Amino acid sequence: MGLFVVRHGKAGQRDAWDGPDHLRPLSRAGRAQSEGLATWLVHEAVSRILSSPATRCVQTVQPLAGKLGLEVEVVEGLNEAMPFEPALELMRALPDSSVLCSHGDLIQDLMEALTRRGTIVEGAADWRKGSTWVLEREDGVVVRAHAVPPPL
Repeated sequence: MGLFVVRHGKAGQRDAWDGPDHLRPLSRAGRAQSEGLATWLVHEAVSRILSSPATRCVQTVQPLAGKLGLEVEVVEGLNEAMPFEPALELMRALPDSSVLCSHGDLIQDLMEALTRRGTIVEGAADWRKGSTWVLEREDGVVVRAHAVPPPL
């Protein structure tokens, strides 16, 4: 078991959305991705679900939270354009089988930082919306990671 770091599902184009970007919801394809994610992760004994406050992130993990009877914990440090260090500290404090939903920029920064610290990345990186990084830890240290393609 490890940590699951999810990039939010598809949410449509920023320039086509009239409201504040943090309120931009998932598209139909993104909602399908969130259901696929829930179908997969419901079998992983998930203990906590944390998300960026952006609507598209919360919506990505809501189906999983509903299936497991867990609350989505909103964490500002998982938001877009945030520094990666607080997210790394958060990850260290979380139990295995926690799910974190964030944005492509922060996830890429996290993965680069983990690689610099010695994490072995197995297989190809996948930065697409709805993809998940599975992080394996030993004695609290992330030692291996691999990307799982987005559902659908």
